[in-house]
Amino acid sequence: MELIPVIDLMGGAVVHARRGARDAYRPIETPLSASAAPQAVADGLLALGAFRTLYIADLDAIAGRGGHDAQLQALAGRHPGLTLWVDAGEASPEVLARRVAEGPGRPVIGSESLSDRAQAEAALAAGAGLLSLDYGPEGPRGPEGLHDNAALWPESVIVMTLARVGAGQGPDVERLAATLERAEGRRVYAAGGVRDVDDLHRLAGLGVAGVLLASALHDGRLSKADIAAFMG
Repeated sequence: MELIPVIDLMGGAVVHARRGARDAYRPIETPLSASAAPQAVADGLLALGAFRTLYIADLDAIAGRGGHDAQLQALAGRHPGLTLWVDAGEASPEVLARRVAEGPGRPVIGSESLSDRAQAEAALAAGAGLLSLDYGPEGPRGPEGLHDNAALWPESVIVMTLARVGAGQGPDVERLAATLERAEGRRVYAAGGVRDVDDLHRLAGLGVAGVLLASALHDGRLSKADIAAFMG
């Protein structure tokens, strides 16, 4: 099971994500870095283990306020062996194709950024990106039927439970199990709620392909030894 650190970007800084309430996000304070600068936080996270992938949510781009591609290019140059997964709110086939061809990063198509079924089908048709099935406190976000119809999904799917991000409530095991049941062999990644190594073992037992992590890395609940045990 792959462990994937997460960085949320807003206003040029890494912010502390909590329960998906983006208006309340503030620059992160973490023992892993002396500042909230993207490169500094990324360096701190990557010092914890031999991570192969870094997930980046460009919250300004998702909100239509511009983005952080310059910072992402700098990260890619600083860590050339690292794969970047980038959710920048991109939904059109042309923009997604440009992300694939030019970078930086591999696109993550967030269901919350898709306006309807036709747009979802067009965005996912090329199969170049990952799909994030986004769940807010109100339930599934995005076109009706997308969360339940695995025939529309690409080979890699993230179950993003926003209400559990940074909340320390544990992963949404029931929703993950239901997604795995209909995934038909696709890789399913868990996002939101992981507290400690026991949660990691529980998710590994479910059969998820990987886990997105933030708070448990910054506050030390997952040690270097815990990380190494899973990355080995």
